[in-house]
Amino acid sequence: MGHLDRYFKIPIILTILPHLFLSGCSTFSKDGGFNEVSSFVTDRLHQQPVWLRTDEERAQHQQAVNAILCETLSVDEAVRVAFINNPSLQKSLTELGIAEAELVQAGRVRNPGISYTKLSPVSGEYDIERRILFDVMSLLTMPMRSAIEKQYFQQAKLQAAIDIMDIAAKTRKAYYSAVAAEQMVKYLEKVNQASQASAQLALRMAEVGNWSRLQQAREQAFYTETTLQLADAKLVALQEREHLTRLMGLWGEQINYKLPERLPDLPLSVVESHELEKQALMSRLDVQAIRHEIESKCKALGLTKATRFIDVFDLGYVRNSSDEEPHQTGYEISLEIPLFDWGDAKVAKAQQIYMQSVWHLREIAINARSEVREAYQVYRVHYDKAKFYRDDVVTLRKLILDESLLRYNGMLISTFELLADEREQIMSVNAYIETLRDFWLAETDLQTALMVKSPHSAVD
Repeated sequence: MGHLDRYFKIPIILTILPHLFLSGCSTFSKDGGFNEVSSFVTDRLHQQPVWLRTDEERAQHQQAVNAILCETLSVDEAVRVAFINNPSLQKSLTELGIAEAELVQAGRVRNPGISYTKLSPVSGEYDIERRILFDVMSLLTMPMRSAIEKQYFQQAKLQAAIDIMDIAAKTRKAYYSAVAAEQMVKYLEKVNQASQASAQLALRMAEVGNWSRLQQAREQAFYTETTLQLADAKLVALQEREHLTRLMGLWGEQINYKLPERLPDLPLSVVESHELEKQALMSRLDVQAIRHEIESKCKALGLTKATRFIDVFDLGYVRNSSDEEPHQTGYEISLEIPLFDWGDAKVAKAQQIYMQSVWHLREIAINARSEVREAYQVYRVHYDKAKFYRDDVVTLRKLILDESLLRYNGMLISTFELLADEREQIMSVNAYIETLRDFWLAETDLQTALMVKSPHSAVD
């Protein structure tokens, strides 16, 4: 019996002590994993995200937001404000802290159980039993559980980066839409003013008999239509601005921010299509995240197989004392006997969960290739359309208006013809604004498809 005692005491103690020591070293990191998340975002977006964890940080960054809003807002500044103010973004970053807490918890030994029993029969004798139980199985599986949680933590970092860049993409698109909507309102106001002048002139000429009622009614109808179009445009501008305001998390006096009067010009060159699919598979964060998910599910499958027969194994120290017998000390071993459940169901479930992730990766890889091809074609089409409007349609309409003005000054055409050409010229500029807006939206979708995830899931 003494030999058996030594066999259990010495090896098990030697097994437990290193794990107890390592569990004491399992602590939280200073940055909570955010530095790596910030690196993911900065490498792709060239902008620094923000995680506000203290009141001092929030107050400091609010001062920066107020300083930004004092000037005309650029698209990069709008993204910066969203990084600081967007509640949804700050909420999603708490998942990073939860994942790190799970990792730290996996690296710590479960607390021992202590029991104390005292039996006092009627005869007056007493029997006291003391037990200290350790969960040995949790100690033995700690390295595997820590490795699994480490993969989950890495996956949480990538998901946090995806959420940050998703907010950035939504903010950029909302910014371009808001600027374009306000710009189109200004041009439609000019169209409406020209239509009003034409309708008033037609009314006066009809009253003196120089114009028919049909001609006057046509001008009045056109003025009415442009008035309705202007009302719709103002409503769209309001909605787009409020959408941007929500994404930037603004309220109170902050909502009076100033947007530029026009969209950015077309870039001089376009992104080349060479190896875009390869770049997407290497750079997209959702592809990297699912790869880490596969690794974690693979390790979880290994843990399930390792513990399929025995997943409960407790070791304890026992001390008995009595008023009649000498003190007794010993150990207690408690384990689960696989009599009815051989663990095959757990293994089968873990295998299917692992295969789900494998097929998910294949789905994302196929979709990523298709999405980047589609996004690039949309990007090129809108670039070509905007360039065509700028270089041809708007230029021709401007030429027509200039020639009409010369003829009007020479009394070769009527006022109505001049006003009609002016309306057409303004409408061509409005159409160019729409195509330019669509290009910048498509450019944002292309960057999302290349570096983050599906651009279709970024639509808010």
